[in-house]
Amino acid sequence: MKTKIGFIGLGIMGKPMVKNLLKASNDVVVYDIAQENIDLMVEAGAIPAASAKEVAELCTTIITMLPNGPEVETVVCGNSGILEGATAGTIIVDMSSIAPGVAQEIHKICASKGIKMLDAPVSGGEPKAIDGTLSIMVGGDKAVFDQVYPILMQMGASAVLCGEIGAGNTTKLANQIIVALNIAALSEAFTLSTRAGVDPTKVLDAIKGGLAGSNVMNAKAPMMIDGNYKPGFKIDLHIKDLDNALKTANELGMPAPLTTHAMEILQGLQTSGYGHNDHSAIAKHYEKLTGTKISGE
Repeated sequence: MKTKIGFIGLGIMGKPMVKNLLKASNDVVVYDIAQENIDLMVEAGAIPAASAKEVAELCTTIITMLPNGPEVETVVCGNSGILEGATAGTIIVDMSSIAPGVAQEIHKICASKGIKMLDAPVSGGEPKAIDGTLSIMVGGDKAVFDQVYPILMQMGASAVLCGEIGAGNTTKLANQIIVALNIAALSEAFTLSTRAGVDPTKVLDAIKGGLAGSNVMNAKAPMMIDGNYKPGFKIDLHIKDLDNALKTANELGMPAPLTTHAMEILQGLQTSGYGHNDHSAIAKHYEKLTGTKISGE
């Protein structure tokens, strides 16, 4: 069903998500701090807005897709933000990956003004944003979730309500821990096979259908083998997510040794100038340790 949707945040993920909403014949009102991003979406058929406030004045369902918690707080609660233009009953679906506690605090402010909010981070990176097959993890009220579910499914292959507000981002943090450690395991395993003289392409073909197989392997192992680290999901962003995961673990009073080690690897790569590489460039950490290139370059 055609509806008018606001969308704020037109980065690597936001642009293809907007295009999929447009393909579903929605009117989409867009805003971003970068005018060139707005212009690109207008060329695709979107309606421009001059501020987050203006988006809220034009739409009662608003999606935000922003880098981290501070940006979400500014866009929702700041000067010329959503709350300055929104009316009671407006729904904000924050699809950014932020700390669960931050989502809960923003939700409290929204609720005090009669504004509804879901936290709904995604997994799948740019390829699945383009394909419209994102996995969407949602926290919040079930009635609100049911109301926006058809819109979410125009951008994703699945949308699961995981619990109350903050549960979506807690689920995303769990996802990001698993992804980081999986990529690190792949890097170590393929470095071992390469150093032992076994073609990593053959290793991949042999094991991807077995218990070790995973979506992470299917997506990231070919990039390592090709030496292609064009970002679908940048190391910089994965560091942000693991930082939120470690802060949340600390708040819960639990150790997270594997996450801590993955964070150290990613931060080392960032310091070496690889922050804008895809997170599959964890393989470069093992290359530095061993002098062995999986790509064979």
